[in-house]
Amino acid sequence: MAYYALGIDIGTTSVKTLLLSSDGHIADEESAQHDLISMHVGWAEENAADWWNNTLKTVREIIKRNPDKLRRIASIGVSGMVPAIVMLDKDGKVQRNTIQQNDARAIDQIARVKGALDQDVLFRRTGGKTNQQHVIPRLLWVKENEPQVWERTDCVLGSYDYIVFMLTGARSIEVNWAVESGMYDIRAGEWIAPYLEEFDISPALFPAVSPSMSFVGKVSREASAATGLPAGIPVIAGSADHVASTLAAGIVDEGDLLIKFGGAGDILYCVRDLYINERLFFDYHIVPDRYLLNGCMAASGSLVKWFTNDILECSSPDTFKQLDDEAAKVPPASDGLIILPYFIGEKTPIFDPTARGVFFGLTLSHQRPAIFRAILESVIYGFRHHIDVLAESGLSPLHIYATNGGAKSRFWCQIAADILGQTVKSFPSHPGSALGVAFLAGMAAGLFRDWQEIHRFLDHYRVFEPDPRNHEIYNRSYRIYRDLYRRNRDGFADIRRLYS
Repeated sequence: MAYYALGIDIGTTSVKTLLLSSDGHIADEESAQHDLISMHVGWAEENAADWWNNTLKTVREIIKRNPDKLRRIASIGVSGMVPAIVMLDKDGKVQRNTIQQNDARAIDQIARVKGALDQDVLFRRTGGKTNQQHVIPRLLWVKENEPQVWERTDCVLGSYDYIVFMLTGARSIEVNWAVESGMYDIRAGEWIAPYLEEFDISPALFPAVSPSMSFVGKVSREASAATGLPAGIPVIAGSADHVASTLAAGIVDEGDLLIKFGGAGDILYCVRDLYINERLFFDYHIVPDRYLLNGCMAASGSLVKWFTNDILECSSPDTFKQLDDEAAKVPPASDGLIILPYFIGEKTPIFDPTARGVFFGLTLSHQRPAIFRAILESVIYGFRHHIDVLAESGLSPLHIYATNGGAKSRFWCQIAADILGQTVKSFPSHPGSALGVAFLAGMAAGLFRDWQEIHRFLDHYRVFEPDPRNHEIYNRSYRIYRDLYRRNRDGFADIRRLYS
């Protein structure tokens, strides 16, 4: 008899819930959308209530369609964006909108933290230097600008930690949220209390750190009443979404690279040794004795969504197919239009929250197909920049895999193969992080016994080979792309001063 693991992913644009069977198939899945909130330039927030409501909605739908499987759900895992910040009071009530990992408001606080902490020592201990993704600068912003919120805050959680809390009542932090926070010693495995205390931030705000696969609680009676799940189902600590996506794409070997076309753009490279790079992030892989070098572009799918929803004011299901068909008629490099995709600042590999989007080479002859193609190309240029950083350390991808929303587009995947100059294997109907965290929960419960069993769920894929002629064109346009940021870096800072 088959048993099941439930995986819930809190993504930038939606919640996805998936029911995974121990006999090697996805039994059901459901998703519900929510929106990014950007009230000011550089701000990126979301409403945690939307995450929980969408969790309830998707779980209830799956239960409604699968009542016979309900009593055979053996475990639950939750994944989500890192390191989003959820601030709770002593009663567990959320105190403000969540501050997302791609938020770029804390520019002054970043500068102050950089000045106070020895960045080389910080890098050796945490795997990164102070940047807009780190937690301390964003917490300092709240402390200085919203003192009433700060006074009420009793606990800080991540996105998926919050859903685990809502399911179980347990306050826990999964290890890769801690790693990505910039205040966790990756070798000693502990919070760096003196760094927190330097800024009068109490270490007590952060719950104990738990490994991804460890059980941290069980579905409470309150959560059971809200979701329809039986009380007592074990819940694991969960996973950062990009790490869960890596497992879900079958990446377990050194040299495997994943490009993840989500709301943000993730790039993950698997290594066997604990290795850190100043221009990339570091994570523990879910797979034992593996590590991940990863990059995160602040805008990827969210840039496409901005163009279709806000500029074109068109978001029907057929919009993207129509735009793909139109853009396919435009030659590579979009008739000389090159875009910098730094529309909400940028994280890796430039770590510049002041960076802004640029349309370079725009003329009256450029219509929406060329602009749309240039947007798609800009994201892949960003991926290629990360591969260049890896190459400078003697690392190169042996295999490239693509997942998430953009992987559904044959056109975008072909652009990726052409710009990167390598074969790209995409999973167009791949559930991404929800599959990875469901498999992880299944491993914890004994439903699966070998990490290679993930490949049982990866039978639908497409392969894209690079066109040598297009690759040569992109080689030339990519050099212009890289030069654009260098030439405009100082100007971005000047623009910020106009409205600061």
